[in-house]
Amino acid sequence: PCSGRATPAVTEGPYFKPGSPERSSLLQPGISGTQLVLTGRVLALDCRPLGGVVLDFWQADASGSYDNSGFRLRGHQATDAEGRYSLTTVMPGEYPGRTEHIHVKVAAPGRPVVTTQLFFPGVARNAGDSIFDPALLVGLSDAAGGKAAAFDFVLSA
Repeated sequence: PCSGRATPAVTEGPYFKPGSPERSSLLQPGISGTQLVLTGRVLALDCRPLGGVVLDFWQADASGSYDNSGFRLRGHQATDAEGRYSLTTVMPGEYPGRTEHIHVKVAAPGRPVVTTQLFFPGVARNAGDSIFDPALLVGLSDAAGGKAAAFDFVLSA
């Protein structure tokens, strides 16, 4: 359900890399870990779906490392006319000072870009991560072959 509250922005961090490939799956040979399918919508404050919004995702691998030379576990996609997106990836790993998370930039035409991070419920390290925000928790469940997560982004005007 749409909350009618804008998704909070949090720090980009040091690992963003522009120019990621357009793709809905970040899986490729050599990437291991628990498969994760993240789905949701991008909505306006009045809960209308927003099509054509570009979501640019990046994350650490299952061992907590980022690819800073290439585009492993990085990619962007646009929402469909109903504001929907779907990303197939792996569960990110933790690294010193940070809990498991996925970064995303949400760029809607005519609106400011929102840079945020998505977090996972039930992770002990959430409490010790200074960037963690419970408003950015995904809904997480078991799914065939791994995990399923859901998150709806809500953008202000």
